[in-house]
Amino acid sequence: MKKLAKNIFTKISAAVLSAALLGLYSTAGYFSSNLPDSITTESGIVQFAAYPNLRTEYTADNQAAVSIMGQIPVKSVTVSKKEAPTLIAGGYPFGIKLLMEGVMVTDTAKVDNISSPAEDAGIKKGDVITSANGTPLTSNNGLSRIIAESRGKSVTLELLREGNPLTVELSPVFSEKEKIWRSGMWVRDSIAGIGTMTFAVKDTGEFSGLGHPVCDCDTGELIPLPSGEAVPVKITDITKGMSGSPGALHGKFTGLPSYGTLSDNNNCGIFGDFGETALDRLEQPREYKLGYPDEVTEGEAYILSTVSGTSPQMYSVCIEEKNCRGNEPSKNMIIRITDERLIAETGGIVQGMSGSPIIQNDRIIGAVTHVFVADPTRGYGIFAENMYNEIHP
Repeated sequence: MKKLAKNIFTKISAAVLSAALLGLYSTAGYFSSNLPDSITTESGIVQFAAYPNLRTEYTADNQAAVSIMGQIPVKSVTVSKKEAPTLIAGGYPFGIKLLMEGVMVTDTAKVDNISSPAEDAGIKKGDVITSANGTPLTSNNGLSRIIAESRGKSVTLELLREGNPLTVELSPVFSEKEKIWRSGMWVRDSIAGIGTMTFAVKDTGEFSGLGHPVCDCDTGELIPLPSGEAVPVKITDITKGMSGSPGALHGKFTGLPSYGTLSDNNNCGIFGDFGETALDRLEQPREYKLGYPDEVTEGEAYILSTVSGTSPQMYSVCIEEKNCRGNEPSKNMIIRITDERLIAETGGIVQGMSGSPIIQNDRIIGAVTHVFVADPTRGYGIFAENMYNEIHP
């Protein structure tokens, strides 16, 4: 009887041990897929602030072996030591004026309900037309003039489709209703909107905002940016966010001198350079060091945002989840608004707040980028390092 009990105990112990080991190795697999392949730190020492059970052993130049409690191997990562730059925190609303590189096709349409020359030429919604008959295009009017002057003769159009160059031949048709030559498409040459500045680099005056690209509202395509400017804005009204209905900040351009020029629009935000006096004109500027992703922890943090007037205010948030390996660079964190003042005013995250800097442990660690439509108190954030690397790779 004792021997039987001993055998049962041994089998149970072995099963428990196997389950525990399986759990540990499953956890190791989770960390391996979620930890980045390379990490930047100010000290050169990997902290894994969000994962206290992880340990590192430096095996070679710039390489660290990561393990669970020093026992279960996870992966090897490349470690870079870099002094954190000093940033001027944003939170200031700004107007975005973009001039496109060419004109973007927002839709096609039949002329007099008969046919669309654009569709017949193979032109698609979202295409960017950069030239017509060899003439570079900078405005809708420029394209309209060339179409009118063609008097039905074929027009050679140079296009960009998802970044790839194409050449098509378009044959305008005469609209009997409007008595003009038509191309059968609608185009846009510029866009304006409101966003929030994330930070400016103190030493250079370079700045970033939004944390996600500016896209055309009709096509959803990222807008190519040859030039543009950032201008001061005053927030005048709020459409409060509700479940299923995202809210928005509303404002007006103040007419004051431009903050500076915009130079790039990409998946990590919008970027530019402040003018000589722009930094001096910011109200109550705050300085922080850049926080690297390794320092980000789940839990309490703050955002700087302006939901009335022109001055940013600090609001409490909670970082619910951190993702270092996501395929979308603007969705590195899930955040939740916890500040009752902000929830009462806006319902949570609303359009126009994109770019609001996220601050934790006196460091700028990221920016608000998206709102969850089903729950406006929650949304995504981008790591500040992703945005900074667009300025200083």
